Parts: sequence; C-alpha cells; structure tokens
Amino acid sequence: MNNDKKTLFDKVWDAHVVEAIPDGPQIIYIDQHLIHEVTSPQAFAELESRNLEVFRPKQIVATADHNVPTWDQDKPIRDISSRNQVEQLTENCRKNNIELFGLGHPYQGIVHIIAPELGITQPGMSIVCGDSHTSTHGAFGAIAFGIGTSQVAQVFASQCLLLNKPKSMRITVNGKLNKNVQPKDVILYIISKIGTDGGTGYFCEYAGNVFEEMSMEGRMTVCNMSIEMGARGGMIAPDETTFAYLKGKTYAPKGEEWEEKLEYWKSLKTDEEAVFHKEFSFDASEIFPMITYGTNPGMGISIHENIPVPQSDSEEKALQYMGLKAGQALSDIPVNYVFIGSCTNARIEDFRSAAQYIKGKRKSEHVHALIVPGSQQVVKQIYEEGLDTIFHEAGFQIRQPGCSACLAMNDDKIPEGEYCVSTSNRNFEGRQGQGARTILASPLTAAKVAIEGKISVLEN
Repeated sequence: MNNDKKTLFDKVWDAHVVEAIPDGPQIIYIDQHLIHEVTSPQAFAELESRNLEVFRPKQIVATADHNVPTWDQDKPIRDISSRNQVEQLTENCRKNNIELFGLGHPYQGIVHIIAPELGITQPGMSIVCGDSHTSTHGAFGAIAFGIGTSQVAQVFASQCLLLNKPKSMRITVNGKLNKNVQPKDVILYIISKIGTDGGTGYFCEYAGNVFEEMSMEGRMTVCNMSIEMGARGGMIAPDETTFAYLKGKTYAPKGEEWEEKLEYWKSLKTDEEAVFHKEFSFDASEIFPMITYGTNPGMGISIHENIPVPQSDSEEKALQYMGLKAGQALSDIPVNYVFIGSCTNARIEDFRSAAQYIKGKRKSEHVHALIVPGSQQVVKQIYEEGLDTIFHEAGFQIRQPGCSACLAMNDDKIPEGEYCVSTSNRNFEGRQGQGARTILASPLTAAKVAIEGKISVLEN
C-alpha cells in the first residue's frame, strides 16, 4: 500500500486511532453511539454488575424501534416482552442521562433514519450501534458499523473499541442508469454480482457518477445494504449534496462551527493515487429494476428475467423454501403482501416515488399493502405533502414508525407460506415471520406490485 496517499476510509479511521499495536488491533475512539431497546439491556446490566458508569452519555442517542407496534403507539404495548424491553430502555436512559427518543417523542423512529435526518450523523465521524445496518451512516463519509452486545458495553464504559483495521475496497459504477432504476436496484445488482461474501473483511467505498448523482436518501439505501455483501461497512465521500442535506438540521453544527467543520469535511475524499486492496467496476446501463428470488440478498435478478437454474445445493434449498422452480416467470408468483418501509427504504423520498406511481390508481384487491414511515418526522412530511391521501385512496395502510415487517420482532409478521415484496434488506428464511417468503425490491417496484397484484416489468 502507498502510505502517503490515503483512501477516504484510511483518513477517517486513522483520525480515530487512540493507540495501535504494530501489526495488531487498534483502539478506536467512537464519536457517536446509537442504541435501541433490543441490544442495549444486557450491556447496561454488564456495566452495573461491574460498578461502571457510562463514560460519555452525551455521545449516545437512544430510540425505540425494533419491538414497537405500528398501531396505537399511544397505548401500552400488548406484547409483554416487547413492553419490558421498551420500559427497560426508558429506565436505563433515565438512570444514565442518555437522550431518548421513545414512543410519543416527535423524533422517535428507526435508529438509522432518525440520526441522519436530525443531523446527528456527520461526515468524518466514527459511529456504532448494536445493529448490523449501522453501515447506513457511511453515506455521509463516516465510518459506521454494527457491533455486538459486549462491544456496546465496551463503548458505554470507555467510548472506545479494540478492533483490527479492515481492508479497503472500492466499487465504481459509471454511466447512465436505465429508466425506473432506483438506488435499491443498484445495490441489489452489485450484491448479485459479487455475492454475499464478496465484501467480507473490507470497508467499501462507492465511487463513480451514479453515486455522485444520488440523493442522500439513495446513498443511505446503498450503504445500508453493504453489510449484505459481507462488508464491515460502506462509505461515500461527502460533497455538496451531503452538505446541503445537513445544513440547518437540528443537531448539525451552526454558525462558525459549521464553517470549520465544512472545511474539514471537504478534505474527506480518496487521494488520487491511493491504492485499494480490491476493486470492482460496473456499467450503469446494465442495471435494470431488480428483485430477489431466494433466501439471501445475493440471489437477485433483473425484473425481466425468469427464475434461474440453481447452481448449488444451497440455491436448490432456497428455491424449495421459496416454493419456486427454475424457469418460472416472476409474474406467476402469487404475491399477497407488499411492505414499503425499514431502515433501507422508509425515508420521505421513498414514499414520494411510490406515491407518484400510485396516484390515481387502486391496489389489487388480494394485496395487503403496508406503508411504514421510518420516523415521526417522515410521518409529518407524508401528511404535509398530501401523500397520505394518495395512499389511502389507493387502499394502502399507513402505519406508525418502527422496524415493522422488516423482521419478525413485532406484530407486523407475514403469514407462513405467503410471498411479500418488501423494500427491506434481508430475505433470510423466517425473516418476516415463520415460513414467510420475502422478495426484496425497490419502493417503485413494490408499489407497482401492489397495484398490479403481481411482479411485472415497469414500462419504459
């Protein structure tokens, strides 16, 4: 590696090294720690058992998202274990002076949606959360990654982590995207090409005009799913799009501090002659709207294709679980559920694109169509912009913020054997409920399925 020319990842990582063991792990300082109700209780309990205090509570933000119901959030949670976890989070935050955006708070929502929209996520930061999709925040040029419960306790106690530095990878996509291709399609295409382990051991930087031209919402969708190709995280260099998105946000720097930060943020880009451990390049013109057909996000195809012939025993097993056969047309899959939400695709831009297509149409009678905003802020925008009227008139249900049908940790489960076209990030066996069959897609593709009642090609 060329030591004097650095990648974006090198620059941000190296700025956070507190101490390094030669050829060994490094102690990394953590700027921002995000927590929710599922992975924090054991970490708080560990601190108490060792008589330790939370070292820097001001650098922690908490919300309730995974277990929360998306109906009647003003009433007590019916599920006892979910209620206990949410109450435990409230109590732990109170005891430790941690800011909590709990149920009923105007900033409550999915952890990876509220931090960016409030300006808590900023370029050049190191950000962790006990949640694998923390990679979302890399869209701002931050190093962001998920950690386990014992590491959550480490950050509580020291605001640091002991880590081995990952290798660096760059994925470049240049060219002009085809019509109706959304950021979700771009990342599903990449994962289908390099596989679910292609990024293992790497931190990935996304480069090229396709990412440069994306909105912040789109970049977050791409970085969110970096983990699905095995990468530790994903990053996109901050630019004018990033700065315009952050300016004026509640927790973003103001006045002189903004100008100082901006100067530093502008330096956060890969040096021209920096060397990556691995590189991939793709042509944008080869990307079409995508869907998955198997039980991992790498089993993806263009919406124009039929189900492919399995190439391994695991792919054969995946098709059996999904109840699909090689050569089968996508339009033959009996889809009865559509879910537009999750930390991947529950931002206002996602609902705008879905509403634009849905306007004046009516959903297919047999389809249950869920719209689950990622935060109370997004809810506010949906109603202010009149998108609620479009969804309601089309027969869609608008729910309250939470992780919802992304994972079977709450009431919004997909029944056994049913197919759900979902804008979430994982299609593992049982991810949306025992025996549920998940098909990943973009918000636009999901909206079209809800209206048509089947998977079909979007008109050019």
